Amino acid sequence: MTTSTTTTSANRPQLGTRLLQDGHLNPEQLDLAVREAKRQGRLLGQVLVNLGFLSEAVLARYLAIGTQTDIIDLADTFVSPDILALIPYPLAKHHQVLPISKQADVLTIAMADPLNILAVDTIESFTGLNVKTHTAPTQELLEAIERHYAHSESIKQLLDELTLKGLSELGEESSGEAPIIRLCNQLITAAIQSRVTDIHVEPDEQYLRVRMRVDGVLAQEILIPKQLQPPISARLKLMANLNLTEKRIPQDGRIPFSLGTRRIDLRVSTLPTNFGESIVLRVLDKGSVKLEFDALGLTPQDQTRIQSLIKRPHGIILVTGPTGSGKTTTLYTALRNVNAKELSVFTLEDPIEYQMPLIRQTQVNPEIGMTFAAGLRALLRQDPDVILVGEIRDQETADLAMRAALTGHLVFSTLHTNDALGAIPRFIDMGVEPFLLASALTAVIGQRLVRCICLECKVEREHSDMVLSELNVDIPDHQIPRLWMGAGCRACNQTGFKGRLGIYEIVHISEQLHAPIVHGPDMAGIRAIIAKEDMPTMFEDGLRKALQGLTTIEEVMRVTGG
Repeated sequence: MTTSTTTTSANRPQLGTRLLQDGHLNPEQLDLAVREAKRQGRLLGQVLVNLGFLSEAVLARYLAIGTQTDIIDLADTFVSPDILALIPYPLAKHHQVLPISKQADVLTIAMADPLNILAVDTIESFTGLNVKTHTAPTQELLEAIERHYAHSESIKQLLDELTLKGLSELGEESSGEAPIIRLCNQLITAAIQSRVTDIHVEPDEQYLRVRMRVDGVLAQEILIPKQLQPPISARLKLMANLNLTEKRIPQDGRIPFSLGTRRIDLRVSTLPTNFGESIVLRVLDKGSVKLEFDALGLTPQDQTRIQSLIKRPHGIILVTGPTGSGKTTTLYTALRNVNAKELSVFTLEDPIEYQMPLIRQTQVNPEIGMTFAAGLRALLRQDPDVILVGEIRDQETADLAMRAALTGHLVFSTLHTNDALGAIPRFIDMGVEPFLLASALTAVIGQRLVRCICLECKVEREHSDMVLSELNVDIPDHQIPRLWMGAGCRACNQTGFKGRLGIYEIVHISEQLHAPIVHGPDMAGIRAIIAKEDMPTMFEDGLRKALQGLTTIEEVMRVTGG
């Protein structure tokens, strides 16, 4: 971002003065930003955004006003390959410009910095055209550059180019423009843009198969010639800082990947198979996750219950479910709603997935003895009020967590069980004393993720009552059943689904449950008590959301086993 360097009588840039007058900044914020801009030798607009005083959208609007340019919405802008070819990708990325259209001898471009005369002169000199500028927020522009130029060269074209090259030539490639590097980067970029959570690179006897998991379902994306398997595997392992020569044992690593100004982390796992190394990349796009209760799919009643639970001074709150069911996101959302300004909050994680302000976060490292149990033991000497333990995996960690909860700490953690009540026998199987469990456990939240019906092609289903009857689903009394489905469209890639939301069951461990836990556990008695206390099951929550048109009844039954 750039700003005007003309100053007012108060020695403030004109941009800063306008933002101050319009109420976007207070004098203290502006003075701090001006000092930081001078100290760092950076432009005021960049510093205001980096300090969090201003959004990129607001800054872009003021820059557009100051330069009398239009703001362009790049999300809905399509650029033809012929226009993209006018400015090569390295030049577009270096100067942060995107060609939009061409009429006669005038080329319209989008820029984050409409005052960057050097960039405009360079583009005019390179293209031989007159340049007209539009303004766009920096992050939107950089993502649009990556998106458009990635699509301008298809994966098929790259595969053709790689197949025609000899393997000896591929081994000599080292520049950032090498085809094998562009192919791996494009696979990751395409995955991020398609909301993929996992990329599976699977060796087979005749080819290398790439599949991507979207909304919890794997789909085959592309088949790659077998001779390209070694360089692709080597490139991915190199990006993850793994041992390239070691192919006999599993390895784990991380890839920091940039898409525009977004920072995406990829957790990489390799596993030897009979046809070569299987590589799975877990995509952790922190920018796409909203740590808000509304975004999780919780009902207002469930939100109220959870907010009440996290205000308690002590106890254990567990989130249960299989891998990939959104447990970590739920925990982080709960933690974000804890008053960290007045409380001492710590986390033990493996790995640290989201940076949280005012919260001290610790990475578990079992290789050097920093296990969850060892970390929790040390953490308890740091005077914590609230503790998040990423996962309870063994008896030692479970016992420490229980005793922490009983000595005045609020503990959040996760456990792998099929439902919320499964946490009780699971802890007892670990060796936790039932009387400790009944006293320390406050609540268990069971959850799954279901796919949302695509809003672009959503249609009401005929004979909804018959559909439910065939599935042996009971309808709530006095309710006319209405079900919906996605017909399939371009927006959802013909699947009928786009995005996911959670379905939940929240079990509050009340006084009535203590006796059947301590003297059993009597699971039948526990379930009978819960049924009387108006605690909907996960299936009932899913059914309610299917009747609201958020998902399909088949999807609910698929994830709950109903």
